Amino acid sequence: MLKNSKSFSSFSVDDLERARAFYGGVLGLDLKDDPMGILELHVNGSSPIVIYPKRNHEPATFTVLNFPVQSVEEAVEQLGKKGVLFEHYEEEGFKTDEKGVFRGEGPVIAWFKDPAGNILSILENN
Repeated sequence: MLKNSKSFSSFSVDDLERARAFYGGVLGLDLKDDPMGILELHVNGSSPIVIYPKRNHEPATFTVLNFPVQSVEEAVEQLGKKGVLFEHYEEEGFKTDEKGVFRGEGPVIAWFKDPAGNILSILENN
Protein backbone atom coordinates (compact mmCIF):
# COMPACT_ATOMS: atom_id res chain seq x y z
CA MET A 1 0.00 0.00 0.00
CA LEU A 2 2.75 2.50 0.87
CA LYS A 3 5.43 1.02 -1.37
CA ASN A 4 4.74 3.50 -4.19
CA SER A 5 3.94 6.46 -1.93
CA LYS A 6 6.13 9.53 -2.27
CA SER A 7 7.19 9.93 1.33
CA PHE A 8 8.71 13.03 2.85
CA SER A 9 10.16 14.05 6.16
CA SER A 10 9.19 16.99 8.35
CA PHE A 11 10.11 18.71 11.60
CA SER A 12 8.87 21.68 13.57
CA VAL A 13 10.41 25.02 14.50
CA ASP A 14 9.28 27.77 16.83
CA ASP A 15 9.85 30.64 14.38
CA LEU A 16 9.44 30.14 10.63
CA GLU A 17 11.20 33.39 9.70
CA ARG A 18 14.29 32.51 11.73
CA ALA A 19 14.23 29.06 10.11
CA ARG A 20 14.02 30.70 6.67
CA ALA A 21 17.00 32.95 7.46
CA PHE A 22 19.04 30.02 8.78
CA TYR A 23 18.28 27.34 6.20
CA GLY A 24 18.16 29.71 3.22
CA GLY A 25 20.67 32.37 4.26
CA VAL A 26 23.26 30.67 6.49
CA LEU A 27 23.14 27.16 5.01
CA GLY A 28 22.37 28.38 1.48
CA LEU A 29 19.65 25.79 0.82
CA ASP A 30 16.72 26.12 -1.56
CA LEU A 31 13.42 26.91 0.14
CA LYS A 32 9.93 27.16 -1.24
CA ASP A 33 6.98 28.77 0.52
CA ASP A 34 3.92 26.58 0.68
CA PRO A 35 0.43 28.14 0.73
CA MET A 36 -0.28 26.28 3.99
CA GLY A 37 2.24 28.46 5.83
CA ILE A 38 5.12 26.00 5.83
CA LEU A 39 8.54 25.89 4.21
CA GLU A 40 9.69 23.20 1.83
CA LEU A 41 13.41 22.51 1.97
CA HIS A 42 14.76 21.17 -1.33
CA VAL A 43 18.11 19.42 -1.17
CA ASN A 44 19.75 18.02 -4.29
CA GLY A 45 16.64 16.62 -5.95
CA SER A 46 15.38 14.63 -2.97
CA SER A 47 11.79 14.74 -1.77
CA PRO A 48 11.10 18.06 -0.08
CA ILE A 49 11.56 18.26 3.67
CA VAL A 50 8.73 20.15 5.33
CA ILE A 51 9.53 22.70 8.03
CA TYR A 52 6.43 23.79 9.90
CA PRO A 53 5.80 26.24 12.73
CA LYS A 54 4.58 24.85 16.03
CA ARG A 55 3.58 27.11 18.90
CA ASN A 56 4.67 24.67 21.61
CA HIS A 57 7.73 23.42 19.69
CA GLU A 58 10.26 21.39 21.61
CA PRO A 59 13.60 20.71 19.92
CA ALA A 60 14.28 17.16 18.85
CA THR A 61 16.75 15.32 21.07
CA PHE A 62 18.09 13.41 18.07
CA THR A 63 19.48 14.34 14.65
CA VAL A 64 16.63 15.42 12.37
CA LEU A 65 18.65 16.13 9.24
CA ASN A 66 22.02 14.87 7.96
CA PHE A 67 24.11 16.46 5.23
CA PRO A 68 26.76 14.25 3.61
CA VAL A 69 29.83 16.30 2.60
CA GLN A 70 33.21 15.48 1.11
CA SER A 71 35.13 17.04 4.00
CA VAL A 72 33.66 17.66 7.44
CA GLU A 73 36.74 19.69 8.33
CA GLU A 74 36.14 22.14 5.44
CA ALA A 75 32.38 22.30 6.10
CA VAL A 76 32.96 23.05 9.80
CA GLU A 77 35.34 25.85 8.84
CA GLN A 78 32.96 27.37 6.26
CA LEU A 79 29.87 27.11 8.46
CA GLY A 80 31.80 28.43 11.45
CA LYS A 81 32.59 31.58 9.47
CA LYS A 82 28.82 32.02 9.04
CA GLY A 83 28.26 31.83 12.78
CA VAL A 84 27.27 28.16 13.09
CA LEU A 85 28.33 26.71 16.45
CA PHE A 86 29.12 23.03 16.68
CA GLU A 87 28.12 20.77 19.53
CA HIS A 88 30.75 19.31 21.83
CA TYR A 89 30.33 15.92 23.45
CA GLU A 90 32.52 14.48 26.22
CA GLU A 91 30.94 11.08 26.74
CA GLU A 92 33.15 8.02 26.98
CA GLY A 93 33.62 6.61 23.47
CA PHE A 94 31.79 9.62 22.05
CA LYS A 95 34.08 12.63 22.28
CA THR A 96 34.36 15.45 19.81
CA ASP A 97 37.52 17.48 19.29
CA GLU A 98 37.95 21.21 19.93
CA LYS A 99 36.12 22.00 16.67
CA GLY A 100 33.18 19.72 17.51
CA VAL A 101 34.19 16.93 15.12
CA PHE A 102 33.76 13.29 16.07
CA ARG A 103 36.39 10.96 14.62
CA GLY A 104 35.57 7.71 16.38
CA GLU A 105 33.96 4.56 15.14
CA GLY A 106 31.84 5.29 12.07
CA PRO A 107 31.94 8.32 9.80
CA VAL A 108 33.61 11.62 10.62
CA ILE A 109 30.69 13.76 11.77
CA ALA A 110 29.86 17.10 13.43
CA TRP A 111 26.56 18.24 14.92
CA PHE A 112 25.01 21.69 15.16
CA LYS A 113 21.61 23.15 15.97
CA ASP A 114 19.19 25.26 14.02
CA PRO A 115 17.69 28.38 15.67
CA ALA A 116 14.84 26.24 17.06
CA GLY A 117 17.31 23.87 18.75
CA ASN A 118 16.85 20.93 16.35
CA ILE A 119 20.01 18.87 15.85
CA LEU A 120 21.55 18.66 12.37
CA SER A 121 24.76 17.01 11.21
CA ILE A 122 27.37 17.06 8.53
CA LEU A 123 29.09 13.76 7.91
CA GLU A 124 31.86 12.67 5.62
CA ASN A 125 30.67 10.76 2.60
CA ASN A 126 33.68 8.72 1.51
